[in-house]
Amino acid sequence: MQKTGPLKAVLFDLDDTLFDHRFSSRNSLVTIQQQYSCFQHITIDELERVHITLLEEIHLQVLRGMITLDEARIMRMQRLFAHFGEQIPISIAEEATKFTRQTYQSFRRVVPGAIALLEALRSRVKIGIVSNNMLVEQQEKLKHLGLKAYIDVLVVSEEAGFIKPAAEIFHIALARLQCKAEEAVMIGDAWQNDIVGARGAGIRAIWLNRAGMPCPDPTLATEITAFEPIEDVLALLSLPS
Repeated sequence: MQKTGPLKAVLFDLDDTLFDHRFSSRNSLVTIQQQYSCFQHITIDELERVHITLLEEIHLQVLRGMITLDEARIMRMQRLFAHFGEQIPISIAEEATKFTRQTYQSFRRVVPGAIALLEALRSRVKIGIVSNNMLVEQQEKLKHLGLKAYIDVLVVSEEAGFIKPAAEIFHIALARLQCKAEEAVMIGDAWQNDIVGARGAGIRAIWLNRAGMPCPDPTLATEITAFEPIEDVLALLSLPS
């Protein structure tokens, strides 16, 4: 059984854990589907599935310093069009990227229940974020969403020099929070990056499975499907409601 101590810190992933990235992304895809004919013969679910695959693949190049976020967005758009049979020049890719980015930004929201949970935690434990992304990108996101005041430590792969699921990025967060692995819990939506990564660093994990996917290994994490009711999440953290 994993050794645990008095809870001193809760770590969160940001995208699709505290920030509802999928909601923003899906709405941006709905608008681009309406705008460009090559996407109008497919379902939004299929368009989203391909987009997620491209996003995950290309974002790794960003995290490894091979391309910038802006370059990644253009590349992703060109490959999305190409997947559905249309080769587009850079000018169209830039136009479509700008259009979808504006829509994405306008639909940004916090995952339901996240703020109430952070409110309940802030006076009891330290709160950290461990994210595979760029520092400025995530700082702006926290500010826009009204989450900045709740966060004690923000650790992103760009400035940490490590990418989840590497244990080192979690160790950096623990050091900044001044707590041991057994005194922390990691909550995240990405099984490999958040759950396997946290357990590899010796941190207890809670899997936020909002999509209802099959659990790869129930022995590695406690599973929740939402942050509500807050009392249930606090109970899993061994904190009174």
